[in-house]
Amino acid sequence: MDFEKRLQQAIERGQRRHDQHAQEERQRALSGEELKQLHSSYRLKLSEHIEACVRRLPQHFPGFQFETIYGERGWGAGCSRDDLRLSKGGGRATNYSRIELTVRPYSSINVLDLAGKGTIRNKEVFTRNVYEKLEDVDIAKFLDLVDAWTLEFAELYAARGEAP
Repeated sequence: MDFEKRLQQAIERGQRRHDQHAQEERQRALSGEELKQLHSSYRLKLSEHIEACVRRLPQHFPGFQFETIYGERGWGAGCSRDDLRLSKGGGRATNYSRIELTVRPYSSINVLDLAGKGTIRNKEVFTRNVYEKLEDVDIAKFLDLVDAWTLEFAELYAARGEAP
């Protein structure tokens, strides 16, 4: 067999292998409805964990008001407080503190997106977004992030002299 014929056969084998691999990938890829269901299950698990963590802050820092977040902004929880400071000269200042952790709504980019914001005494201390393809999500990692961000906020808040 001449080289040209063997070359053509090698190319055809490669194309068949590529087509077979592409077909296997398509079969493995989740359908749109499956992705939505997967996002919903992750969102539910994460939002419950967020609520459980953030709900504990007012027990340790009186004056914080807990709120459940749901809708266009996502699902999760927030906790905030406004403190009025009076100075000797009659001046007033308001100090605002808040933590908000949410799971963003499902979108066509098929990711699980966890967002967190922390503000202490009118100063933003963190703004974070972590996302991962739905097919690759390690839910334990996201649960650990919720814990870490909540603990970090509590530590930073306490360090500013607001501990009970």
